[in-house]
Amino acid sequence: MGDVGGTHARFAVVDASAPPPWRIEQRQDLTEHFPTFTDALKSYFDHVKLSTRPPTAAIAVAGPVTAGSARFTNRGWTISEDDLRKFGFNTAVLVNDFGALAFAALVLQESDLRSIGPPIKGLDGGTVTILGPGTGFGVSCLARDGDRVVPMATEGGHMGFAPSDEAELAVLKSMLKKMGRVSVERLLSGSGLEGLYLTLEQLAGREARALSAADISTHAARGDPNCAAALTMFCSIFGAVAGDLALAHGARGGVYIAGGIAEKNEEFLARSPFRARFEDKGRLSPFVATIPTKLIINPDVALLGAARAGLARASSGR
Repeated sequence: MGDVGGTHARFAVVDASAPPPWRIEQRQDLTEHFPTFTDALKSYFDHVKLSTRPPTAAIAVAGPVTAGSARFTNRGWTISEDDLRKFGFNTAVLVNDFGALAFAALVLQESDLRSIGPPIKGLDGGTVTILGPGTGFGVSCLARDGDRVVPMATEGGHMGFAPSDEAELAVLKSMLKKMGRVSVERLLSGSGLEGLYLTLEQLAGREARALSAADISTHAARGDPNCAAALTMFCSIFGAVAGDLALAHGARGGVYIAGGIAEKNEEFLARSPFRARFEDKGRLSPFVATIPTKLIINPDVALLGAARAGLARASSGR
């Protein structure tokens, strides 16, 4: 199994023949520069020296998958299912990284999750929404209808941003002047947090410092009021968007939060207005109040999701 993005490439072996929880074995994070994806994959197998090659290759990729292939602009790599089969695998599948997280929702254990807000159980067999801020804002969904289960990757991060109070409206107006349409991802991402901090400083008539998203988070945790204001608004908007998506998907099974930004700011997120804004849905507030919001804390979740996607493909015989 693999989890490959613009700056990372990690591989592992997962035996998905037994019921979950599944073990991640022979995990390797490759940091060298490789001219092609195939070179990286070959290096992995040279390192781990498996006695037999797994029959299925399933790779989670940070980007859209079209007709069984994906391209990484940052690397210049092209990954294709055909190339994986030529490499020697019987079955090959590429899946969008947030699509892989939707597959992972099928196999995650309670120990892989931590509640943000009240420890609500959620509806057994209910649809699950998966979302999270990182380099962009990823959204996927595990749709359920009786025994039918359909993991779906989406481009929900590019929905338009809808402010909920005067302060957010002022931010939207300022950003509209700079960039035109403002998507959710323009605020809920690493660069989004930086842009939100800069905009709030400008609206307050202050000269903003040159701070990265990590800097803003660190200063906020240490009590810097301006950074804390930016991170608080970030969490508030995050909660509102998560609640909107829970409504859109009918996610009565829960909303699962992924991504490094949420995990690194877990304590701040937990005490922020995130959950209050999640539930603030007017006449539908009672509906979303029954939906749990949980942070995914398993660092290998994308590998588990890729393994589940590979098992689904192998079972289908395609």
